[in-house]
Amino acid sequence: MAADGRRLLIVADNQDITRMGLMYLCKNMGVQRVIEAKEKNALLKGLTFTPDAAVVLDYTLFDLVSADELLILQERFSEASWLLFSDELSEEFIRRILYGSENSSIVMKDAALEEISEALSAAMKSERFVCSRIRSLLAHHDATERGEGRSLLTATEKEILKLIALGRTTKEIAAERFSSIHTIATHRKNIFRKLEVNNIHEATKYALRAGIIDVSDYYI
Repeated sequence: MAADGRRLLIVADNQDITRMGLMYLCKNMGVQRVIEAKEKNALLKGLTFTPDAAVVLDYTLFDLVSADELLILQERFSEASWLLFSDELSEEFIRRILYGSENSSIVMKDAALEEISEALSAAMKSERFVCSRIRSLLAHHDATERGEGRSLLTATEKEILKLIALGRTTKEIAAERFSSIHTIATHRKNIFRKLEVNNIHEATKYALRAGIIDVSDYYI
């Protein structure tokens, strides 16, 4: 998969061997503009001058103190695309970042070279990418939570919740399902009541946890 060689790529990693490996890989992919950032100040400087850069970041080794700081940084530089590239990340952290930012992608350092190249290319094109290892991890929800949660809704309600989570309006859902707006609005009200949620954001998070929609299809 070819990358957009004209876009700036910032390699934010304090391991020399990792940076050198990524720089070599980027060169072979035709990425022409690559800079290194060994610490946060260098990353901020690069993003300040080029806010739409693609960033490859090893969160576990970089001088960021929390997931909150990373999310704030991603919100501040919302035009950038972020590819997390680490040895190990907790499931809680992964869910927090993927559900909290539409510009986040993840590939693990033990992934095959082909998958890492694919992830880099996606980042250069501002496309979301989640590697196979992380997709498998997210697919294995707690069986009890998933079973109990999904049983709350009827088949029709699950279908409507999926459309809501994917950004469809009540009018669009009604047209797609050949139903009246009133009928869809009633379904929506019942879904929120059953799930004990108050807004689309909370309903969407439930849909993600329950496996009604897949994280790779959703950009929150």
